[in-house]
Amino acid sequence: MRRPLARVGAVGAALTALAIAIALAGCGLIAASAPTTVELLVTREFGSAALHRSGALRAGSGETVIDLLDSELPVITGPGGKLVRGIDGLSGGAQAGAPGQMDEWSYYINGVQASKAPAATSVHPGDHIWWDLHDTVEAKEIPAVVGAFPEPFLNGFEGARLPVRIECASVDYACSTVTASLRAAGVPAAVAAIGSGGAPETLRVMVGPWSHLNGDLEAASIGVGPKESGVYARFSTNGQALTLLDERGRAVRTLTSDAGLVAATKGPKEAPVWVVTGTEEHGVELAARAFNRATLADRFAVALEPGGAIALPVLAPATR
Repeated sequence: MRRPLARVGAVGAALTALAIAIALAGCGLIAASAPTTVELLVTREFGSAALHRSGALRAGSGETVIDLLDSELPVITGPGGKLVRGIDGLSGGAQAGAPGQMDEWSYYINGVQASKAPAATSVHPGDHIWWDLHDTVEAKEIPAVVGAFPEPFLNGFEGARLPVRIECASVDYACSTVTASLRAAGVPAAVAAIGSGGAPETLRVMVGPWSHLNGDLEAASIGVGPKESGVYARFSTNGQALTLLDERGRAVRTLTSDAGLVAATKGPKEAPVWVVTGTEEHGVELAARAFNRATLADRFAVALEPGGAIALPVLAPATR
């Protein structure tokens, strides 16, 4: 259930004051200037192994994602060029010695899984284009990932920047830390209470304990598991336990106290929704401290415990 309106209103008033304070403290903050280069990343096993990292590239006029990939690495495509079957000698398909495993190449632009064939998708200045070969048996689609941070907040996706809103459960360290991290990346963001509503084409970052977040329709899909959200973790009904899953959706570990999660998901007609959450306040603080490029780079999602960050899914030993 969504939180009572009176409670949201009280938090909203406090967050409005926080937003004003942030604006005054950050006078002169300007969105990062429009970039002119793009980056190509190729990995396998949910980002766990980097195979190619291009650095800054310049995309030509009218260049597509497949054009860019083909200019950097040998590519094998399927009939009509709609699917990529192999990159630099590494092919997808059923894997020998791994019954039931189906590895496929998927690609993400600024952390959002592309909806069109790579030959039909244009490259825009500033795009972070990421190809990954992974098992798709448990989740055919993983609609959004965190490993391109500060994308999609900085440059949006499909060539359009979108407004960014941070929705906080309370005025606290976690909310301020997430806001400061986006500001440091050159991303202006509004601050509001959870449940404030808004246009579907707004990038949202929800900050707070899971018990406060799971009334949101998009965020709640994370509680269902990877088939629904693409996130390989699952909170208990009361939000007091976080179960980490492997690439087949099997439970590997369960974290209780001081557990955090940074993850993203996306509905069919919505902008991505990110969650910076945890089993309780300290877990949320751990997640907020992980909301940065150094911790999130090349990861699909990240769980946090006092000992450090855990990339999700938790890979079985044979796939590491």
